[in-house]
Amino acid sequence: MRKTAVITGASSGIGAATARRLALEGFNVVVAARRRDRLDELVKEIEAADPAGRTGFVEAVTLDVTSEESVEAMAARLRDVHVLINNAGGAQGLEPVSGAVTEDWRVMYDTNVLGLMRVTRALLPKLIASGCGHVVNITSLAGHVPYEGGGGYVAAKHAAVAVNEVMRLELVAEPVRITEVAPGMVKTDEFSLVRFRGDAEAAEKPYAGVPEPLVAEDVADCVAWAVTRPDHVNIDRIDVQPRVQAAPFKIHRVR
Repeated sequence: MRKTAVITGASSGIGAATARRLALEGFNVVVAARRRDRLDELVKEIEAADPAGRTGFVEAVTLDVTSEESVEAMAARLRDVHVLINNAGGAQGLEPVSGAVTEDWRVMYDTNVLGLMRVTRALLPKLIASGCGHVVNITSLAGHVPYEGGGGYVAAKHAAVAVNEVMRLELVAEPVRITEVAPGMVKTDEFSLVRFRGDAEAAEKPYAGVPEPLVAEDVADCVAWAVTRPDHVNIDRIDVQPRVQAAPFKIHRVR
């Protein structure tokens, strides 16, 4: 049986890398995000990489995880769902709590936490009905270790971790696995750029002197490993960070 995986936040970074990898693993893949043009390009890329069609179908769905209507519309059009990758999220700003921007905190909570809840709630009946469902929540080491300047993001990711742990308790009697993947420093095209409000120079500074930060494909590799374990095996949590990172605030840099 070919399983179907839904990936939110799939228009770039970890989401797009995970879509490519799961397609190679033989999953049907539904890529979901707001930027439909990027999703369509990703679908073409994945299909072109396997002209024989061995990877199953790849479908793009426009999705805004902050919209109840958008989430419900996506759920209504999908028939079978075996795997859900809650990847949509992100960080905005690095102000201390004393200078926090309320709107930044609201946006981060709405995407990282409420978005995760909305999509999971909408697709959970299909995941249970599959008889072998799996929810993978992409959180962050920030959800386990606080750091200065990360108040809003740290708070949102701590909340996402809590939701993940509650789901593991609530669904223990159902045929649904729950996995958390918590990445450390990952260099992608957009995460830091969004956080620094489009300032490309500032966005590069966190990676300065870091010889080998993680890339999106490293996280996708963790996701692929977790979802390809036998159905009775639940990988509760994967913490993944570059070798030169010991904590969000402890990174070896080459000068």
